[in-house]
Parts: sequence; structure tokens; C-alpha cells
Amino acid sequence: MKEYRLSFCTINIFADNIAEVIIDENIEVSIEMVEEHDKFLCSIFKGNFGVLVNKINTYSYTFEAQLVIGSINLMTAIASVNYSPHGTQPTQNILNKRTHDRLNIKTFKGTELAWHQAYDWLTLELSNRFHTAKVV
Repeated sequence: MKEYRLSFCTINIFADNIAEVIIDENIEVSIEMVEEHDKFLCSIFKGNFGVLVNKINTYSYTFEAQLVIGSINLMTAIASVNYSPHGTQPTQNILNKRTHDRLNIKTFKGTELAWHQAYDWLTLELSNRFHTAKVV
């Protein structure tokens, strides 16, 4: 695992295609922060990748950030591990605003095994995407 620090979050890189994102406490994620995040991930990953959002901190998104988050073409799956009902609501808000984008996001309830379940789901989604791309 490699750990990187951006202006508002920590990103841990696992394997060749999974990044864990931990956003700092009490941050309001702006469109500029999303762009910083996206630019960084595109510099690390050259193929399809997944993101595990580890919501151990409380934070929010600006309206503009909600409209663009998860828009990188190579980001094929997002797993969101939520430790409180308050963590689930922002993810649901993004999904509600972005139904036309068909974002591949799955939420996990923050239990002892949730992080591992989210990681396993991302691994499976990326594997399926890889095999589907190979067959076509």
C-alpha cells in the first residue's frame, strides 16, 4: 500500500486498480477538490480502477461537486463505507442527482467487515469489467 496526501484527503493505493479515499473531518468538498482528486487518480491509474470511499469522518459536498464526482471514465466502481446514517445520505443524494449517469456505486454499512466487503466487491466489479472488455 502507498499513501498519498492531497489538500483535503488521504489516498491509499491498493493493488494496481483500487484506491481508498479518506476525506478530512469537517470538509466541504468543492468542485476544485474533485478536480484535484480526479487529476491525481488519472496520474496513478492507466486502466480501469475502483475507489473505496472510507467515510470515517464527517464532511459534505457542494452542489457542483455532487454533479461531477465519479465522472472519470476509467473509474468503473465506487464503494462507500458508511459508519453512520449521516454518511449514507450524501451518497444517496449524489445517486439521486445523477441517475442518468448510471454510476456504479454501492454503499456498505460500517461494521467490522464492511471495509473488506467493499474491497471484495470492488475487486469483483473490476474483474467483471476486465473480462467483459476482453470478450467484446
